[in-house]
Amino acid sequence: MRLRVSDEVRETLAGGGAVVALESSLIAHGLPHPHNVEAALSSEAAVRKAGAVPATTALADGELVVGADMALIERLADLAQPTAKAGARDLGPLLAAGRVAATTVSASMRLASLAGIRVMATGGIGGVHRGAGASFDISSDIDELAATQVAVVCSGAKAMLDVPATFELLESRRVPVIGIGTDHVPIFYAAASSLPVAHRVDSAAAAAAAIGAHFGLAGSGGILFVQPPPPELALDAGEVEAWTAEALEAADAAGAVGTALTPFVLAHVARASQGRALQANIGLIVNNARTAGSFAAALANAASPMR
Repeated sequence: MRLRVSDEVRETLAGGGAVVALESSLIAHGLPHPHNVEAALSSEAAVRKAGAVPATTALADGELVVGADMALIERLADLAQPTAKAGARDLGPLLAAGRVAATTVSASMRLASLAGIRVMATGGIGGVHRGAGASFDISSDIDELAATQVAVVCSGAKAMLDVPATFELLESRRVPVIGIGTDHVPIFYAAASSLPVAHRVDSAAAAAAAIGAHFGLAGSGGILFVQPPPPELALDAGEVEAWTAEALEAADAAGAVGTALTPFVLAHVARASQGRALQANIGLIVNNARTAGSFAAALANAASPMR
C-alpha cells in the first residue's frame, strides 16, 4: 500500500500521542485563495494548541498522504491547477493514475483509519441532497461513517442538503450523533436547528469516553460529533436558507452537478452574504479542528494514564 505518513505523525502515533486528521477538499474546492491556505494553516495551528498533531490528508505523486507538508498544501491551494476531488470510492483509481487530489470527509476517514488515526475534523459532512428521492444523490460520507472507526467533529451537515433526511439516515446506519455542548443539530453556518440530538457531551473527557466505548463495541463504525459555529460568526438560519435556495436554483441553471455542486453553492452563498458566510465557514472549520484536537488529546491520555 502506497501510504506516506509524515515522520511527525508516525512518531506521534507510535508513542501513543494524539493526532487529528484534517480533510483537504476545503483547500482545493471549498474556499477561495488565499482563504483556503489561511483555513488550512489555522486549523493545523488550532489542533497543535489543543495538544495534538495535525495530519492533513491528500493524494499526490502516486501516494496516499497523511500529514501533508506546506509544499503540498500550496499545490492543493493553487486553484489554477487541476486537482481532483476524492471521495473514498476514488482513492484506488486516482492513486493508480498518480493524480493530485484533495480528500473529502469519506476519503479522509479512510486515510485516517489506514494510518491508525481515530479523530478527524471538518466543516460539515455530506449527506442526503434535496430531491434525493428522485436523484438518489447521497454522499458517501454516510456509508463511510457507518463503516469506519473514526470520530468526526463537524458543524452538522452542509446547509444545501436535506438536513433532517441526512440525520435520519445516519440513525438508520447506526451512527451515533453527539452534540458538543448542544441538544440540537447545528446547520453549518447557523447555530442550531429544531432537530434534537440523542446524546450530548460537555467536555473533552466525556467525548473521549464515548469514543472509547463506541469503538470497543464489536461491529461498530464511526461516531459523529456536532457543534455550532462560534457564536460571534453564526448566521441566521432563515437567511442561510434563502441564500441556499437561490444558490441551488442558480446551480441547476448552470448545470453544476455532482462534485461541482458544493463549491458552486458555497461560492454563491459567500457572495450573497457579502462575505459573512465565508468568515463563518473558516471560523467553524478552525473551531472544529481545535475541538477535535482536545478530543484526541483526551483519548490519548485516557489510554495512557501516566501521560
